[in-house]
Amino acid sequence: MIDLQKLADACKDKWYNQTLCQVNDSVVRLGVLEGEYHWHEHTDIDEFFFVLDGTFLIDLEDKTIELAPRQGFVVPKGVRHRTRAPQRCVILMVERADIVPTGG
Repeated sequence: MIDLQKLADACKDKWYNQTLCQVNDSVVRLGVLEGEYHWHEHTDIDEFFFVLDGTFLIDLEDKTIELAPRQGFVVPKGVRHRTRAPQRCVILMVERADIVPTGG
């Protein structure tokens, strides 16, 4: 069993990323975030974000996607983006298992 609330509550870092499980060729990761990540793109994978708590911003070159709890968004492969959390935010991410997570 994975207890997301317990894991998120225990996190005191401003940018935390933990793999929760692997499902076939993808992983589900827990992110506890505050601040912003640099602009980047993934040339050959899509990236899915789902907000559990807080507000999560995904800046694209032409607009900003604002996600509230229980909302999600797929950043298609090849799309330049950056993510931001003005205040502490808890999210789930789904991406290919061979992607190495990094922090802000």
